[in-house]
Amino acid sequence: MNMPSISVIVPVFNGEITIKETIQSVLNQTFQDFEIIVINDGSQDKTLDIIESFNSPKIQVFSYTNRGPAVSRNRGLDHATGEFISFLDADDLWTPDKLEAQLNALHANPQAAVAYSWTDYINESGQFLYPDERIAETGDVYAKLLVTNFLHNGSNPLIRRKALQEIGCFDESLWGSEDWDMWLRLAARYPFTVVPYPHNLYRISGYSISSNIQTQAKECLKVIEKAFAQAPDSLQHLKKQSLAKLYQYLTFKALEGLPNRHKGWLAAQYYWYTISAYPHLLWQRKKLMVVILLKIILWLLLPPHQARLFSKHGGSVLSSEQK
Repeated sequence: MNMPSISVIVPVFNGEITIKETIQSVLNQTFQDFEIIVINDGSQDKTLDIIESFNSPKIQVFSYTNRGPAVSRNRGLDHATGEFISFLDADDLWTPDKLEAQLNALHANPQAAVAYSWTDYINESGQFLYPDERIAETGDVYAKLLVTNFLHNGSNPLIRRKALQEIGCFDESLWGSEDWDMWLRLAARYPFTVVPYPHNLYRISGYSISSNIQTQAKECLKVIEKAFAQAPDSLQHLKKQSLAKLYQYLTFKALEGLPNRHKGWLAAQYYWYTISAYPHLLWQRKKLMVVILLKIILWLLLPPHQARLFSKHGGSVLSSEQK
């Protein structure tokens, strides 16, 4: 039996709402020499029934007790047989040419271990929200990746399996930020290449946003501390910028969705952390920082329905500067 070129690893926990569309976006790929390894992380809904309804020989399902995304990705790697690996979260989507474009990029750049693309953000209904920051770094991207996770999500890159085997598994002590940690460890040893097109559709959910933001902050701070503990002395000066970029991103996240004072206070807190970590950001992105501050003030002072009016008119400025 011939081994597939690419192994697509899909961790899923209670994904009945989105898993069908996610898997279909893989089956629709223009490049078809792949296997789909679904790691069922203890789902208790109709996830398995939906996956089985595909009746596709490309799909393999392995069920385990719930352990979280890092463990699920590692379990998927244990079953993978492809020369290249790509991960896809159970609520995200790919454009049809994603695998083909990234595979061509790695064939064209044999020294690179990772090919990544750009991301567009969609809502729970799959409608376009806004694009990510269009960064096109290639080669040695380690310093840039220390400052910000410009791959943005775990559903983005195509990676040589050999490089993953040399680097080691995902850090299972991290929850939700294990992808950034993995990209950093890869970037410390291997070049990256970019496909400048939005192949990844990242779905944003509005549930428990404040709780999720605070958890994300805690986990990303772990990654930053771990990364700079291993980074050379010549790159230690980037730590303040890294912290500022994280806090700026968390400020954006707090200002997503419908306005309320609790999220306004959360945004104010992260805004203060941003300028405390790296005051130069106030002058480097003066217009943006003024707009953010104005929006925070309005969320704190105005009734939600009035603050919402500003969000509709001023939100496009923030959306264009996300991450």
